[in-house]
Amino acid sequence: MKKDEYVRVLDFLPMGKSEVPHHKRKPIAQVIGEKYFSLLELAPRKNMKLDVGDRIYIGEGTRDKVDHIERRIKYEWLTPTAKTELKIILMEIIKAREKEFIKFFNTAGIISTRLHKLETLPRIGKRHRQDILTERETEPFKDFRDLQARVKSMSDPSKILAEKIIEELKNESKYYLFVPYIEMKTP
Repeated sequence: MKKDEYVRVLDFLPMGKSEVPHHKRKPIAQVIGEKYFSLLELAPRKNMKLDVGDRIYIGEGTRDKVDHIERRIKYEWLTPTAKTELKIILMEIIKAREKEFIKFFNTAGIISTRLHKLETLPRIGKRHRQDILTERETEPFKDFRDLQARVKSMSDPSKILAEKIIEELKNESKYYLFVPYIEMKTP
């Protein structure tokens, strides 16, 4: 299984989750991985306060802010705050990895004779798909700004990609382009 080395905090519950018996509560953070978009719950080190958006190392070796990873979680298990912050934080991650994601727009191919990978993205229909294909043949896109300038009525690519990743995290997608599909049991 692929593991993220860095995560971003979606929500921090210093008093633990309300559904846990009071005597068993402990601080918990809900996070998303920067590379594989893993949704996890972490136990922070003692007396460690985490803020929404914090970037935290969870890889092998010494972890300065995290005691241990509690578990992998499903989208449905996220707190309302975590769900609200998810799109914003995903857009930040995507912008930080812009070169990788613009490469997707420059190289994405077909899934079947009737469907192109670009069409699986929210807000990308056949017209946008064709405009993207035509423009990238002329010259590969340099960045998101270049993509938006050359493709008429193109929404913010980081927002489009964030919405696709959320769709995949919710298991509402037929095609998984960015999030490895993982079957999990309900706790």
